[in-house]
Amino acid sequence: MGHNRQYTRDEAWELLNEWTKSPGLIKHALAVECCVRWYGEAEAARLGLDGAQASAFAETYALAGLLHDFDYDRHPSLEEHPFVGVAHLRELGWPEVVLHAILAHADYSGTPRETHLDKALFACDELAGFLTACALVKPTKSIRDVDVAGVRKKMKDKAFARAVKREDISGGAELLGIPVDEHIGNCLAAMQAGAAELGLSGNV
Repeated sequence: MGHNRQYTRDEAWELLNEWTKSPGLIKHALAVECCVRWYGEAEAARLGLDGAQASAFAETYALAGLLHDFDYDRHPSLEEHPFVGVAHLRELGWPEVVLHAILAHADYSGTPRETHLDKALFACDELAGFLTACALVKPTKSIRDVDVAGVRKKMKDKAFARAVKREDISGGAELLGIPVDEHIGNCLAAMQAGAAELGLSGNV
């Protein structure tokens, strides 16, 4: 069952594309991956990891981000998402730490958010979607034109991106033990750096 092997991003990407046909959902997966990887890199640095150890650590975060909604297209109901996907990943021998984080990102799963990865995935999920929405209403459609103050203002506007749960953004920052503005700034920096891959470098 190859439980000890390191899974790669290519494998995760292939799985995501096999299960997910919605371009919006794939973009969301990429945006969440980008933000969660940022936190993985920061945490690796905080733990004093370097080189291959640091990359492997951050990669685990990225994989959880990329795959957190991979079963949603096929199984969007609360009864099935993310349980069906996690069962499939478990069968394939994906690391438990990734499966735990994917379960924990869903409030109704009953899985507590324990690890830093659990917290980071939950904190980045809604925010990544919100930052994407903030970018797409800019005349340039570029994430580079989004700033923290503007995001805070949009958070107060109930009519804007109303599907995004504001309390998950603030609650996520609290779980990570940082101010909301800092959390927004971190994810914004991550998504600005990855703007091209996310399709958010605008119509320039």
